[in-house]
Amino acid sequence: MTKWLRRALVLSGLWMVVTLPIATGAQPQPEHPEAKESMPRSGANGEPERELVPLDPLENPNEPEDRLVILPEIKREGERYFLSSFKLPDKLTFAGQPVPLDNWQVRERIEYEFYQFLEDQGESIILAKRTGRCFPPAEKQLADAGLPDDLKYMLLVESKCVAAAYSKAKASGPWQFMPSTGRRYRLKSDTVRDDRRNLEMSTEAAVKYLRYLKDFQQNDWFMAMASYNAGEERVRRLLKEQNITDYWKMHGPRETMRYVPRIIAAKEIYSQPEKYLGLSKKDLYMPMETETVTVNVKDSQRALTSIAEEY
Repeated sequence: MTKWLRRALVLSGLWMVVTLPIATGAQPQPEHPEAKESMPRSGANGEPERELVPLDPLENPNEPEDRLVILPEIKREGERYFLSSFKLPDKLTFAGQPVPLDNWQVRERIEYEFYQFLEDQGESIILAKRTGRCFPPAEKQLADAGLPDDLKYMLLVESKCVAAAYSKAKASGPWQFMPSTGRRYRLKSDTVRDDRRNLEMSTEAAVKYLRYLKDFQQNDWFMAMASYNAGEERVRRLLKEQNITDYWKMHGPRETMRYVPRIIAAKEIYSQPEKYLGLSKKDLYMPMETETVTVNVKDSQRALTSIAEEY
């Protein structure tokens, strides 16, 4: 084969290699742009082919399916951390009296305490658990005295249901009796003994004191509770100076101004621990079992200590 013939064959082969893909890839253009969409392609079995959807580059196809889905339970738990998901109801009552929530100042004062309780979820859960231990004695004595059951929520604000609670003002016990007020209701307190820390005895004294304050404040429980906190004479003087009879219009010490709204907020939350804290009755602490024992003490305090060790 001559040299010029080989060169001609090489050039003709190169032309075929280059032009063949172009020829085979050429497709006739439809007359209208919509023609391609109106005629789906058919597969080998004559049925229309399914269009291939490109994979999401951020999605790992080997990832287990349950790792790619946020379960509803997780979502609900996450929502609990948003305080705004909890709302104060439009209507509230306490000890049979309506709370004037239509007054924006009153509503804001109670909402402030409401969210203060819920902000510290850990402490609120412990408080709710303690109600199972400290509420039963209060409920019984309040019922026996014919007083509203709602007054038991004062325990949460006074002492957080802690029998050994002690304030800078020297108030002591679950009901936070001052020494002078405690003595008025036969609660002894000295270096050896402090009846104010006894839940049964201090609750009995609190029931008597609250009944007196209700009469003193003409059956107004909001005023009675304010008097429990600040003292009846101090509240009487404030009412006289300001020429008012309504607790919600009174201007007084900051602690007293917060005291009643805080008790009302406590009732709303701790009467419904399942709604606000996810706790059921079985989660609450059990009441402490007690037994009354009668003994003869002949000698001294030392003998009483040895007897106590036996029980």
